[in-house]
Amino acid sequence: MPKLYARRRLSILAAFTGLIASATLLNPPTASAALPTPVSAATARTYLASLTVAAENRTGYSRDLFPHWITVSGTCNTRETVLKRDGSGVVTDSSCAATSGSWYSPYDGATWTAASDLDIDHLVPLAEAWDSGASAWTTSRRQSFANDLTRPQLIAVTDNVNQAKGDQDPATWMPSVSSYRCTYVRAWVQVKYYYGLSVDSAEKSALSGYLNNC
Repeated sequence: MPKLYARRRLSILAAFTGLIASATLLNPPTASAALPTPVSAATARTYLASLTVAAENRTGYSRDLFPHWITVSGTCNTRETVLKRDGSGVVTDSSCAATSGSWYSPYDGATWTAASDLDIDHLVPLAEAWDSGASAWTTSRRQSFANDLTRPQLIAVTDNVNQAKGDQDPATWMPSVSSYRCTYVRAWVQVKYYYGLSVDSAEKSALSGYLNNC
């Protein structure tokens, strides 16, 4: 009897372990992008009210005027640092390139397992920054803006979604995941406020509308 009871316990344990494994396969863990938490909606509304409203000017813009993906630590540049920050189970090689991991893109709700499927989005695009004041900055300040890991300015997202966004502001483009829009506009306003950038009238109207629903 003791041997039969032991076999029964082992059988039950094996079945239970199998159920756990099946549940893990059906509900795999997803990584959440680790964008620095933006200011509250109330603070964002206060910031937005203080921003200068002005027409934008693209004259003289070049992406090369914003040195980006600079070395952050060791062999890791800004892109690689954000990929490690925003992913789950990220493994890198000796040059800091991500060789495996999982990334959740909050803009569209997609999960990816290849770093090549992700872009690092400048939440406030470089061209948008140029249009709204960065044209008067030093190259050093533009470099700081393009590699800012402290403010909610850089985030790993699906590459073609980032490319579709391009240099658009919230008046013409927003994440398709509606539950993320409040985070997005709070971050947008915080970055613009910190860097003393202006907003155009359509942009301010769109931001106000979204923030009022946060």
